[in-house]
Amino acid sequence: MNTGLLIDLDGVLYQGEHVIPGSVETIHWIQQQSIPHVFITNTTSRPRSRIVDKLNYLGFGISADSILTPPVAACQWLSRNVSGPTALFVPENTREDFSSIPLLGDKSEKVSAIVLGDIAQAWTFEELNRAFRLLMQEPKPVLIALGMTRYWRAASGLQLDVGPYVKALEYAAGCNAVVLGKPSAHFFETALKSMQCDAASAIMIGDDIVGDIQGAQRVGIRGVLVRTGKFRESDLEDAIRPAAVIESIADLPAWWNQ
Repeated sequence: MNTGLLIDLDGVLYQGEHVIPGSVETIHWIQQQSIPHVFITNTTSRPRSRIVDKLNYLGFGISADSILTPPVAACQWLSRNVSGPTALFVPENTREDFSSIPLLGDKSEKVSAIVLGDIAQAWTFEELNRAFRLLMQEPKPVLIALGMTRYWRAASGLQLDVGPYVKALEYAAGCNAVVLGKPSAHFFETALKSMQCDAASAIMIGDDIVGDIQGAQRVGIRGVLVRTGKFRESDLEDAIRPAAVIESIADLPAWWNQ
């Protein structure tokens, strides 16, 4: 079976609004080599359509069906496992990715599921407490986390992601979230299925030692860590051991050909 690539976006192909040098050329090389690949991201701050627009504006030439996002995976899971309305705690423009499922109307309505994404500064006490109160309904709704990323590197520096808020609600409500983004096994397995590749034949390229590398390794995928994005030298002191560490994705072709 051919080796397939799972490739992170933010911190690997681009940083904020800036392309990481050599990343466009590397993606074009992957396409020219006909290497099976899928882009997997925990980004929930924009819908998949906007991610495609950004990537194409930056020169990557990537189609929507080659990108797996947590909202896409969450909608698939909700359609199979939940029949009632869902409460969304996601950015307003990301709601378009949930158009296929019934959503919470009136705030007093009973809910069957609560979905948490990265809403950054919108995480006020009032908003977090609203999610908590919904979770305390009986019967208890299912809590769905669009990833468990701890933090990411914004233009202004390191910034909390959705993971810490999920942990706070799990602790307060005495529940465990269904994780439908990295580092969940379900998310990686969905990506493998989309490119018809088994775990032993796949390689994950990422900048997050926990979400990308450890998450991939737990399902049998080799992980290659890049020294861009959120990478920190202290990552290499962790017990997690990547299959390789490269300066950036621009070095992937040379590493691959070795």
